[in-house]
Amino acid sequence: MEKEDFLDLNVDLSKIKNYNDYSSLWQRLGKIEIKMVEKHEECKHNVGDTFFYENPYKRPKDVCEALLHVLDLYVWRVALGFPSWNSENRKVFKLHCPDPKGTVWEMRKI
Repeated sequence: MEKEDFLDLNVDLSKIKNYNDYSSLWQRLGKIEIKMVEKHEECKHNVGDTFFYENPYKRPKDVCEALLHVLDLYVWRVALGFPSWNSENRKVFKLHCPDPKGTVWEMRKI
């Protein structure tokens, strides 16, 4: 493979020598925002509702469990800076809740 075939996530794990180094890297992951942008059917959430993951392991409270199941599939991709398939903005993942006519959410690192 050639160098341009690799995805550089700009994470250098070789510099982690102690807990402080690890904690510093962990803080760089930042928070993740989820925001409802479309609603097509009945749902307890409304367009504009916004929630935050403090880190990839700390799920937001008061979010539908079914939606969290979908978001869990993408939370590490967002935290590490993987590009999304969204041609409008490669830093924003647009995800649909499991209900076929339910809601659409944007997920991004902040």
